[in-house]
Amino acid sequence: MDFVQVVRKRRMVRHFTGEPVGNEALDRILELARRGPSAGFSQGQDFIVISDAATRSALARLCGEDAYTAKGFHPFISGAPVLIVPCTNEAAYHRRYREPDKLRPDGGEIEWPVPYWYMDIGCAVMTLLLGAVNEGLAAAFAGFHDPDGVRDLLGIPEEVVPVGAVPIGHPAPDRPSPSLARRRRARAAVIHHGRW
Repeated sequence: MDFVQVVRKRRMVRHFTGEPVGNEALDRILELARRGPSAGFSQGQDFIVISDAATRSALARLCGEDAYTAKGFHPFISGAPVLIVPCTNEAAYHRRYREPDKLRPDGGEIEWPVPYWYMDIGCAVMTLLLGAVNEGLAAAFAGFHDPDGVRDLLGIPEEVVPVGAVPIGHPAPDRPSPSLARRRRARAAVIHHGRW
C-alpha cells in the first residue's frame, strides 16, 4: 500500500472480528516498530505481545474498558485477537548517555529537558498503528489506568513503564468516537512557518 494511503486510512478502530492475526503479519509489524528512532540509539523500547484471552481481559480492565462498553461501544481491547503492550525504559537512556561518546565535555550526562523516551515510544506506537494498516489490519491505542497493575500482571521490571495497549485485528463495523465531531483542526491553525 502507498504510504499516503496508509496514513490516511489509519484511524482508531474499536471493533474487531474474531479472525486471528497471522504470525507473519504480526512479526512484520513488530519488526517495523523496532526500527523506530531512539535518542542516541538507546533502544529503550520493548513490546509485549498478548494473545491469551484471559490476559487480554485483565488488560482491558486495567484500561477501563468497562466504562467504554457502558456507553454502548464494543469491547475492543478484550475483543481484539492480539494486544501489544509498548513499554519504555528511561534508565536505558541514562545508561546510554553515560557512555563515553555521549558525555558532556565536563564528563557529566546531558540534561534531559524533554523525556525523549516517551517521544521514542510514541514513534514506535505510531509505527505499530501504521504497520497494522499496511498489513490490511486495524488497530487502536488504549491507555492504562493502573500501570503498576499492568507491570504486576505481565512481570514487567520496575524500571520499565508500560504506556498502553495496542489492540490489533481484522476490522469489524464500529461506532465512531464522538470525539470526531470536533473535526480536524484547520491546516493554517496547525502549521506555522518561521515562527508561531
